[in-house]
Amino acid sequence: MSLLGMVRGLTDARIDFVVIGGVAGRAHGATRVTDDLDICYSRERANLERLANLLDVWHAYPRGIEPGLPFIMDRRTLENSPVLTLTTDHGSLDLLDQVNGVGDFTAVSGASVVVATSDGIRFRVLGLESLIRAKRATKRKKDLDQLPELLALLQLKTEGG
Repeated sequence: MSLLGMVRGLTDARIDFVVIGGVAGRAHGATRVTDDLDICYSRERANLERLANLLDVWHAYPRGIEPGLPFIMDRRTLENSPVLTLTTDHGSLDLLDQVNGVGDFTAVSGASVVVATSDGIRFRVLGLESLIRAKRATKRKKDLDQLPELLALLQLKTEGG
């Protein structure tokens, strides 16, 4: 399954989420390829239940932890873990309940835009200006390295290009 396949799975499972990170950058026209899906998700109880169920089906497991160690993916795990970096049957998935430089899910959702793929998957991604703020706020080299391209895309967008 591709990263967009994971997005389809999340959408089909009615997860309330916003794509952030590299896939959001690609949705805005960035050329940098990413190998994981980063999302910010709603912490409402029903959403956490749906997300935990899907992650269980996908055999989600924390990256960097030795396979075979006990790990339970359930609503409580999501409630108690503001950030989870997971390996799944379908690829790497990073879950955040808030985004540096933007805020909690309500703020992230309010700063998102809806995009659609050629095969009809509709989902929300963090808006370009907010994505730039988030990249700046992380202060990670890989995020800062992406800023020139994102800023150029923003300039094109504001100039009507």
